[in-house]
This record gives sequence, structure tokens and C-alpha cells, in this order.
Amino acid sequence: MTTVGRGKEKTREKKQERRNRGRWDNMEKSTNTKKAILYDKDIREPLFEFLEELYDKMRIIEEKQMGKSRADIVMILTECIVGIEIKSDADTYARLARQVKDYNMYFDYNYVVIGSRHGKHIKEHVPPWWGIISVELVDQKIDFYVMRQAQMNPHRDMNRKISILWRPELAHIQEINHMPRYPQKSKAFVAQKILNTVPEKILNRQISDELFERDYTLIENTIKEYKRDRRGKGSRGRKRKSF
Repeated sequence: MTTVGRGKEKTREKKQERRNRGRWDNMEKSTNTKKAILYDKDIREPLFEFLEELYDKMRIIEEKQMGKSRADIVMILTECIVGIEIKSDADTYARLARQVKDYNMYFDYNYVVIGSRHGKHIKEHVPPWWGIISVELVDQKIDFYVMRQAQMNPHRDMNRKISILWRPELAHIQEINHMPRYPQKSKAFVAQKILNTVPEKILNRQISDELFERDYTLIENTIKEYKRDRRGKGSRGRKRKSF
């Protein structure tokens, strides 16, 4: 990966290589050895700790609906959004093709986190630009290592990505870019205006900023205030009809 946490990752690459050297080969050779089965619930919290070690600034959003799929983890970084799908030892590939399609539309980078039983075949099920992180139990501790770094997703659709934002968040992006408010226009109209106005590199950072600041505990009041403000400003621009 180029922009995703590269500062910290660079210092860890040699250490990671030493940790990983030979481990993957040994895992493939030990198919007859019974391994502990790791479930999604075993993986999540240790995975969050692993990611926090890699990135200076990040935010995790869990179980986010994206298209026809529900993303296990959406990781917000300063200049990009990363989708993370977990395939534990107890999971199958039944829904993965649909999930890959949806993740590819919304996220700048994507990772699949796999239990060791998926190690031999996972590359057959995800595109080459997807990163792969393997997880296994080592000395009674959950251990992660990066089999393959994620590359920039060539299919990411900025229309889909910006749709992650709520309308008040779009309004703030309009404000900081000195754009008209378009109070009576749809969310899709406003999103397209932003895409046409704000350079993509700047917009990626601004989208991340909005998601860093999102407060789920206040969103109902935030949306109510936005709608109230929108109605007020819209009505001032209209003339009353005379009958």
C-alpha cells in the first residue's frame, strides 16, 4: 500500500518478515495437525488492537451496510477508507463474491482477514489488489500477520464513497469549500456538485475528516437541526403566491 499507514508499516516490515519467515510454509505443511478454530468473536477485538498499532490515526465503524452487503469493518484513515472482511475458520466463501463486488464499489483499499484454514485458497476468491491478513493462535495468543499488502482499488466509485456521508456532513463540505447550499436539492444532486467541484485528493481527506467527527449519539438531533435550518433558509427565498 502506498498511503495506508505507510509511515509506521515501513519500520515494521523487517520485523514482520522475521516473524512470518517460514510460518506460512509450516502452516500449509501441518494440515494433518488439529488447530484451534477461531471464530469472528475471537478475532475482532485483537484485530482492532493490531490495527491500532499500525496506524497513527484511525477510526473503526462496524457492520456498515454497503450495497447489498454488510461490511464487517470500515476503517477510516486520514486520506482513505479501508474495507475489512473477516473470514474466520468457521466461515465459508458462500457470500464472498457478492461482498467483494460491493466492497470494491465503496472503499479505497480492501483487506480480508482469514483463519488459517483459508490460507491455501483465499487468493482464488479475492482480487489481486486486495490485502490478506492471516490470523492464528500462537502460544495461546491471537497472532496476525500480513500475507499481502492491499493496493489501491481500481474499481472504487467516488459516487458510492461519498454516499457514505450523511446530509449534514455533505453540507459541512459544501461550507468549507465555499459552495452554494442547494437547500431544496436532493442528497444525490449535492453529492454530484461536490464531486464536480472539489479535487479528489482534497475530497478524500475531507470525507475522512467528516467520518472521524461523526457522533452516532447525536445524529438524530443533528439531522433534525439540519432539516429545520434547510426549511428556514429555503422558505426565505420563496415568494408567497397570491390568489
